[in-house]
Amino acid sequence: MIIDSHCHLDKLDTSHYPDGLAGLITAAQADGISQMLCIGVDTQQFAPMMAQIEPYDFIHASAGLHPLGVKELSSLALLEQQARHKKVVAIGETGLDYFYQQDNAALQQQAFAAHLDLSRQLKKPVIVHTRDAKADTLALLRDKADLEVGGVIHCFTEDWAMAKACLDLGFYISISGIVTFNNAKALREVVKKLPMEQLLVETDAPYLTPAPHRGQQNEPKHVRLVAQYVADLKGLSLAQLAAQTSQNFADLFLRS
Repeated sequence: MIIDSHCHLDKLDTSHYPDGLAGLITAAQADGISQMLCIGVDTQQFAPMMAQIEPYDFIHASAGLHPLGVKELSSLALLEQQARHKKVVAIGETGLDYFYQQDNAALQQQAFAAHLDLSRQLKKPVIVHTRDAKADTLALLRDKADLEVGGVIHCFTEDWAMAKACLDLGFYISISGIVTFNNAKALREVVKKLPMEQLLVETDAPYLTPAPHRGQQNEPKHVRLVAQYVADLKGLSLAQLAAQTSQNFADLFLRS
C-alpha cells in the first residue's frame, strides 16, 4: 500500500465523481493508496478542510500558513489552536518562497520561525516548502528546528548539496510528480542518491500531475505513478518502495 504524504483534498474538483470526494477517495484506494496527509495552508480554510476529511480515519491533516499566503502574523495564534486538533500530525506547510515573493522575505522568515517554534512546542514534525531560498531555509532549520521531531522537505526540487544538508539534519525528502517531467533530469539524479530511510512520495494534488497525465488535475491516486517512477530510478520493485515509504511516513508522522 502507498501513502500520499502531501495533498490538498480541499482544493480538488471532485465534480466528475458522482459522490464527490468519497468517489475520489475510493478511486485512490482502488489504486492501492492506503493513507493521505491533507495539508493546511490557510488558517481561514482549516475548518472547512477538516470538515471534509473528518469521517476518514486514514486521512491525516496538517495545520499551517503557506509562505505565499503570509500577509501578517496575527493568524499565528489561531494556528496554534488548529495545530492541537487530534487529526493534525504535522505543522505546515510553511517555509520560504523567494521565487514568487522576495519583497516580504523578512515576514516569511518570521512566520517560518514561528512554525518551527510550534513544532518544537507540540512535538509535531514540520512540513517545509522551499524555493529559491536554500541558504535562509537551512539557516532557520539549523537554528530553530527540533531535530528530534524533524520534518520533511516536501516536493523537493533542489540540488544534491541541499538534499544532503537536509538529510544530515535528519529531515526526510519527499518527491512529487515533478520527477517524471522531461526537464527534471537533475532531480532524477538526486533521487537516485537519496537514502531509502528518509524518502517519501507525494502528489501535491491538485498540482504537479505526473506523466502521462500532464495537463489534467492531479489526484492522490496518481501517487502510485510517482512511486513507480522513483522505484524504477532506484532499481526497486514498487512493493519495496511502497513498504519503505509507508514505514517512513509512520516513523515521522504517526510515532506518538
